[in-house]
Amino acid sequence: MSIIIYHNPRCSKSRKTLELIQAKGIEPEVIEYLKMPPSEAELDAILRKLSKEPAELMRIGEDDYKEHIKGKILSRAETIALMVQYPKVIERPIVVHDEKAVVGRPPELIFDIL
Repeated sequence: MSIIIYHNPRCSKSRKTLELIQAKGIEPEVIEYLKMPPSEAELDAILRKLSKEPAELMRIGEDDYKEHIKGKILSRAETIALMVQYPKVIERPIVVHDEKAVVGRPPELIFDIL
């Protein structure tokens, strides 16, 4: 079983999501996305698995969002590029299992794809 979690260890929801996965006896691949953001192609694939547009996966309260994205008319590709450049704007945690993905907010949503 291949499970990936895009994780921020400083986030309580992200930590709880990781704990729930591990409690199922699964040791996921943990990607600390603030240190190693996904590529543009990876983020695009994640968005497709989530059935979401980039705007639906952004943390609009972040300073990087307000400074670099808010109010701009951007294409999907341009938005994804900025999300990769400023990964703090990406909602977390994201759990990917094969062709499915879910944002762990609340963390229990991950059970839908495990």
